[in-house]
Amino acid sequence: MLKNPLNLLLLSSLLLNTQCSKNAEETIDELMKPYSDKNPGAAVMVIKEGEILFQKGYGLANLETGEKVTAETNFRLASISKQFTAMAILILEKKELLSVDDKIRDIFPAFPEYGKEITIKNLLRHTSGLIDYESLIPDTATIQVTDSDVLKMMNDADSLYFEPGTKFQYSNTAYAVLAMIVEKLSGNSFPEFLEENIFSKLNMKNTVAFVKGKNQIPNRSFGYNKVDDEFEFSDQSLTSAVLGDGGIYTSLEDMFKWDQALYTDVLISDRKMKEAFKRGQLNNGETIDYGFGWRRDYFEGLDRIYHPGSTCGFRNIYQRYPAQKLSVLVLTNRREPDVADIANEISKLYLN
Repeated sequence: MLKNPLNLLLLSSLLLNTQCSKNAEETIDELMKPYSDKNPGAAVMVIKEGEILFQKGYGLANLETGEKVTAETNFRLASISKQFTAMAILILEKKELLSVDDKIRDIFPAFPEYGKEITIKNLLRHTSGLIDYESLIPDTATIQVTDSDVLKMMNDADSLYFEPGTKFQYSNTAYAVLAMIVEKLSGNSFPEFLEENIFSKLNMKNTVAFVKGKNQIPNRSFGYNKVDDEFEFSDQSLTSAVLGDGGIYTSLEDMFKWDQALYTDVLISDRKMKEAFKRGQLNNGETIDYGFGWRRDYFEGLDRIYHPGSTCGFRNIYQRYPAQKLSVLVLTNRREPDVADIANEISKLYLN
């Protein structure tokens, strides 16, 4: 009896996909060797068309206890947090509590005159010209700065780097101010607003905007920095308590839920989601490679939406290829090195 050609084709395809998957896993394991064994670790996820194709933890979340990294381990996202801050603003717009075209003085009437032309859209796209708050922290400071402290610093300042909308300059200050806008208009703390309007809605049970003494980080990883041949504890800095620009902790498990929600209108409309991803424009019409909490570029000739995140003890990157419905996430609990090259190599494995 002749075998069914269709069955033979399906079997051949299955064997090929199994071999490709095995080769990809071996390649990723090789890339992640510096994060393995007893080193500060990493968590890697690849998502394609709603399916997790690869998910694995490497190394340790806590060098002192020997706790290993898993898919449930929570890492500090650093600047990847900005996409959640931007989403909070867009949810407020959906609730008709603001427009992204509103000016900052519409919300904070006492804000200095120098900021009268700054819009929420300027803040979202890093075109506000606000002074970097990090440069205003005294060398003698020992107490962590908060988002409200950043707003106060701006109230005490008297100038901008440039006129709003005329240049792009990455601004942690802008996202701290955005967090304070969320608090002012919602009547809730920033962590409470995120929990109620994003994390709970998406069943991101272990994700939190961390405030010491007020909430806890389940399955927490701690940050480290390599000095010579030794890893030193490096989990918090003077700016680690600022939430809007980088204070969210989450895991691979919860980031999968976030990633998939971005393809839907469960949080905001499809039209607004496209606006968040869209490249911005300066006043003169020049295009910038930044949307609302998202960077934009091309990789391997394909449109890519992404954001890195780095802080004193964590280094991360989150890449999305919308046309291919492919996402790559690399989270690590060590300050260096940059993980963009690792994510690029992983992306190539699945794009090709």
